[in-house]
Amino acid sequence: MPETTTPKATNHEGTTPGSVTSDATPPEARAKPRRLVRRNRLPYLLVLPSFVFMVLLLGWPTLVGVREAFTGSGGGFTLDNWQRMAAEPRFWQAVRNTLLLIVVVVPVQFALAFGMAMLLQSKLRGSRFYFYLWAVPLAVSDLAAGLVWLSVFTDRGYLNSALSHLGFGDGFSWLSYQNVSTMLLAVVLAEIWRSTSLVLIIVVAGMQMIPREFDEAAQVFGGNAWQRVRHVVLPMLKPNLQVALVLRLIMAMQSFAVAQALTGRNFPLLVGETYEWFTALQNPAVASAVALVVLGVSLFASTASLRLLRQPQAEVGLR
Repeated sequence: MPETTTPKATNHEGTTPGSVTSDATPPEARAKPRRLVRRNRLPYLLVLPSFVFMVLLLGWPTLVGVREAFTGSGGGFTLDNWQRMAAEPRFWQAVRNTLLLIVVVVPVQFALAFGMAMLLQSKLRGSRFYFYLWAVPLAVSDLAAGLVWLSVFTDRGYLNSALSHLGFGDGFSWLSYQNVSTMLLAVVLAEIWRSTSLVLIIVVAGMQMIPREFDEAAQVFGGNAWQRVRHVVLPMLKPNLQVALVLRLIMAMQSFAVAQALTGRNFPLLVGETYEWFTALQNPAVASAVALVVLGVSLFASTASLRLLRQPQAEVGLR
């Protein structure tokens, strides 16, 4: 005999007794996912104005520069701008001078900043005064710093006047185009004075975050001053040194105003060549090509420095 199924009783609304519908869900339970979605959107909404601002300030000009660098006079794609840039002798002089400035200035600045930070950490008398004194160049613009050092190195500047009073002749043409080494010396000294304070502040901020217990433990186990610096201070300063190195490399690539005030075009730099092509030679396309070279070298140098000072935790995370 075939089995018979008894139909379930239904109420007048067409639902079985005991079944739960969405109408029976409490309003509080339905509101929780909505609140969660709003909470997840909030960080993105807060970041959105900054993102739009950065796109308009950096992204759009970069795209326009890329298009300009690869656009010919007829409006089509071309590499003539890059060929003209590479054929200019001053461009290669600017590349050499910029890289030379980075190689000389950046290591000296880090050594000076670290030494000054160690002196400040030793709590010498008047250390706060020294800190504010060393931080003064941060308030001076690049062009003003160049003019200050121009008054020192010019033919009738303070340096030649002091040498003349000491009986060393009538002075020396420090900024003459015939003396490339002394021009480099003047630009290097001006750059070191201008931007070492930035590295100093970053290093001092990092040193203040190192617990004193670490250094005391190293002393208890017989570590001398150099061993404590090498095995305690420097490893814990890696994040700060990483930030300072990236900033200094980018700023060194963008050096222009100091050298322009001191030497003009006698000591060409990459950013200075961009300025000359755009203003004096009235060629925005080649100027955009030089600017893209600056951007590319800056990105490469920043990436290399980040990999050089990468934290062990970051390496494990990338694997």
